[in-house]
Amino acid sequence: MIISDSFIQTVVPVVHDIPLIDTIYILVENGAQHEDLTKEWSKINGVFTDIDSICKSLQQPAYVDDKNLVTISSVSTNSESHRQNSDRLDPSFMYTQILKEILLTIDFEEKHFNQFISYCRELYQGDSIRLKTIDKLEQEYHLHDPIWWYTSDSFLYSMLGQSLRTMEVNLIIKMGFFIRDLHNSISKLYAQQFSENSSSNSLTVYRGQGMSQANFDQMFKIQGGLLSFNNFLSTSLDREISFFFADASHSNPDIIGVLFEITINPSASSVPFAKISDVKYFEEGEEILFSTHSKFRIESIKQIDGNNRLWQVNLMLTDDNDPEIHALTEYMREEIYSEAQGWDRLGLLLIKLGKFDKAQEVYDILLGETTTDQEKALMYHRLGMIKNSQGRYTDAITYFQQSIEIKKKVLSPTDSDLASSYDNIGLVYKNMGDYSNALSFHQNALEIRQKNLPANHHDLATSYNNIGLVYNHMSDYSNALSFHQKALEIRQKTLPSNHPDLASSYNNMGSVYENMGNYSNALVLHQKALEIREKTLPSNHPSLAASYGHVGIALSEIGDHSKAILHCERALKMVEDSLQANHPHIQFYRDNLEYVKNKV
Repeated sequence: MIISDSFIQTVVPVVHDIPLIDTIYILVENGAQHEDLTKEWSKINGVFTDIDSICKSLQQPAYVDDKNLVTISSVSTNSESHRQNSDRLDPSFMYTQILKEILLTIDFEEKHFNQFISYCRELYQGDSIRLKTIDKLEQEYHLHDPIWWYTSDSFLYSMLGQSLRTMEVNLIIKMGFFIRDLHNSISKLYAQQFSENSSSNSLTVYRGQGMSQANFDQMFKIQGGLLSFNNFLSTSLDREISFFFADASHSNPDIIGVLFEITINPSASSVPFAKISDVKYFEEGEEILFSTHSKFRIESIKQIDGNNRLWQVNLMLTDDNDPEIHALTEYMREEIYSEAQGWDRLGLLLIKLGKFDKAQEVYDILLGETTTDQEKALMYHRLGMIKNSQGRYTDAITYFQQSIEIKKKVLSPTDSDLASSYDNIGLVYKNMGDYSNALSFHQNALEIRQKNLPANHHDLATSYNNIGLVYNHMSDYSNALSFHQKALEIRQKTLPSNHPDLASSYNNMGSVYENMGNYSNALVLHQKALEIREKTLPSNHPSLAASYGHVGIALSEIGDHSKAILHCERALKMVEDSLQANHPHIQFYRDNLEYVKNKV
C-alpha cells in the first residue's frame, strides 16, 4: 500500500493490522521528515520522496518475496545430550534429494515441456497476466538460460519453491525438466568459476530472511549441528543487501530476522553453486545461487546490535558425505538404483513414498512403451505392487499372474526373480484373507531364495517377515514370532539402524504380541517402529499411520485412553489424506478409533 504522508495519522492506524496488508510505503511531499515512522509502525517499509524510488523498491526480483519460505531442515549435534537425534534429518530432505538425482538422469522430451505448459494454462485459467507469461515461456524458453527464467519476474520461482517446500511430488515431477536444466546450468558455471585450476580460497556469502519463532528456537538449540536447504538457495556477496532483507523481515512481529553468513570452501563442496550476475534476469546484485540440498554446519548464532529479534547465524558449507546423514540416504539410493533406471527408478521411489496414484501414472505410460516381454513382466510386477497398496487386490493378482506367466517362459523355476513375484502375490492373498494361498506362495518364494542366496541376504528377511505375517493372521503366534525374529536378526545385521524395514519388523512383532494380549511388549515394539518411521518416512505415509494406530490400540489396552485417542485420530487423518476414499484400510482405522473411544 502506498500512502501520502498527509494521511499517515488517519489511515495507518486503521489499516496497519489488516492481515492482507503486507507492506506500507510512505510518499512524502515538500521534503517532510518522518524518520521515526518505521520504528512506530512495523509494516512501513520506508519513506520516499518520489514515486520512482517506490517503484524501484517494488521491482526487487520476484523470488526475493519468497525468501522466508525456503525449506530448512536441521540435524542435531553429535554431543551426548543430542545423541538420540544425531541423524534426525527431515525425511523430506532425503527423499527429495534422491528424487532430484533421479530426475537428473531422465531424458526429458519436448512433450514433457508441453505437458507442463498445459498444466500451467489450466492452473492460471482466467489470469491474463499469468497466461501472457506462460505464452512467453512456451515461445522463448530455449532462448534464455534457466537461471534467467528462475530469477525473472515469473511464477517459476514460487511454483518450484512451493513444490519442494511441501514435497508436492506431482508438481516436482511436472517441473522435472526445469529442475534438471537449472541444476545443469549452475553446475556448468560452477565448473567454469571454481574448477580445480581456479583458486580454492574460501569465500563468504550472505542471506537475509525471516524465520518463525519456533523454527528459530529449534535452530538455536542445535548450534554445532547441521542445517540443510531443500530448495535452490539464493545468496549474495553483499552483506548490506542481505542485512536489509533480514532487518525488513523482523518488522513482522511473528518473524525473527536472520542474517546467514556462510563460509564456502569451493574445493570441498559437493553441491554446485555459481555466481549468476551475468545470466540472471535482474542485473543488480552480486548473487550466488546454490543447487538444491546444500548442507551447512551451524558455527555460531548471535544477536545483532543487542536486538533479540535480529540475529546473525554463521554457517560452514559441509561435504555431502557427512556420516550423520549419509548412511541411510546411500542405502535407500542403492535399493532404488540397483533395481531400475530412468522413469522406472522414479516409479519405485514413488511407491516407497506411498504416492501410489502417481506411480501408477508412470507405469501405465511405461507399459504402453514396452517393446520386450521382459520389460512387460517388470511393468506388470510394478503395477501389481501398486494395486495391492491401493487395496485393489483382484487387479493386483491379475498383474502379478501376467508377470509370472511371462517369467516362466524365459526363467528357470528356481530363478530369484520368480521368488519376488511369488512373494508379492502372497501378500495380496494375505490382504484378501486367503491365508492358505498366501502361505503357499510365500513358502515357494522362501524355498527358491534359500537355494540361491546367502543366509543373511535381505530377500530372505523379506520371506521370513511375510511368512510371519500370515502365521499371525492364522493365530499361530509361536511360528509368527519365530519367523519375525529371523527377519529381524538379518535386518539388524545388514541395514542402517533407522531403515524402514527394521520398523516393519518391530511393527509386525508388536502386532503378534498385541494379538496375544501382551500389550506391554506390543507397546514397546510399536513405539520403536514409530520412532524410526517418524524419522524416515513422509509425514502422511500409510506405514506411519499404521504405527500410530498400533500404538493407539496398545495405549488403550493399558488404560491410557486420552493418548490412545490422539494416536488413533492421527492415524485416521493420515490414511484419509494419503489413500483413495474407497480404500478398505480407511474403515479399519475408523473402527479402531471408535473402539478406543468406547473403552473410555
